[in-house]
Amino acid sequence: MESDIILVIVVVTALAFDFTNGFHDTANSVATSISTRALAPKTAVGLAAILNFAGAFISLKVAATIAGGIVDAQIVTPTVIFAGLIGAIFWNLLTWYFGLPSSSSHALIGGVVGAAFAAAGAGAIKGAGLLEKVIVPALVAPVVAFLAAGMAILIAYRMVGGLHPGPVNRGYRLGQIASLSLLSLSHGTNDAQKTMGIITLALIANGSLAGASPDPPLWVIVSAASAIALGTYSGGWRIIRTMGSRIIKMDPAQGFAAQTGGAAVLLTAAHLGFPLSTTHSITGAVLGAGAAKRLSAVRWGLAGNIFLAWVLTLPCAAAVGALTFGVTNVFGDGALGPLLVSGALLALMGVVFGKRLQRGPALTTAGSA
Repeated sequence: MESDIILVIVVVTALAFDFTNGFHDTANSVATSISTRALAPKTAVGLAAILNFAGAFISLKVAATIAGGIVDAQIVTPTVIFAGLIGAIFWNLLTWYFGLPSSSSHALIGGVVGAAFAAAGAGAIKGAGLLEKVIVPALVAPVVAFLAAGMAILIAYRMVGGLHPGPVNRGYRLGQIASLSLLSLSHGTNDAQKTMGIITLALIANGSLAGASPDPPLWVIVSAASAIALGTYSGGWRIIRTMGSRIIKMDPAQGFAAQTGGAAVLLTAAHLGFPLSTTHSITGAVLGAGAAKRLSAVRWGLAGNIFLAWVLTLPCAAAVGALTFGVTNVFGDGALGPLLVSGALLALMGVVFGKRLQRGPALTTAGSA
């Protein structure tokens, strides 16, 4: 009975993380379309939410990687997974507060790795899987997206350079609706699966599922898809401002190139089963679209702050995950520790969301400047 209570807490916490993933990463899909006025803010996040939900049903390869490719499912317990989720949620809230587009994917992986290490030592971590499936793609993805978007914008400018800017911009704004849709679909395919994989890992650890890495049950898929869609619809306005207008001041052609380049990288990663960061991909694409026009168009100081957040994500989320496991472990193996930590987290989220979450009018002004 006690283990079932802990499992319920873990599932609810995983869906809470999925919600924070949605609003934290909304900017990845919609920021460029909003900043170029291709779509109104609420329309953009609504479309992104629907396609995030749909994308979660396309593939399960990333979920399998999370469930069995990073940590040893036979060693990990539901309490370890709970602690890892707290580490990920904490980092998502912290970086969202400062408007920095960090990786929810790496926050989740870092949190689980840290908690597993605190619980069972280095033997619980699959080092080869962590390197191959997480670290190497994290280094490669932004570079590939940077180059893809840079090439795309150079080709676009070459094609339309002699045409009147009015019809060209209108055409690219229409194209941005299509590229936003593709990017949102790929985001749902990639990111919702991470929560599916975590819940599946918890079910395995609790003995509710057999096998090292079975496919997630249907209820897990639907609940994860719903949570990330609701989070996306809530809108992470602070990060949208950063992505849409603070890194570069983009035109519709640049927005289209960035969205298309980021989506191509994400869909390829999802097909290969890599839990890739949508933030790394689209930020790299935005930088590429700006730098290809001229290097001075990019605010490199802000880009440096974003890169620093990327570097800190895995170790900081891991540290919080390990600390959370230590706190819950003080109260024994029962449900008391997770319940107390969950209560504290809910109180924190209530304060943060109540003050900061919905600031749509400010975004509209920034995006229209």
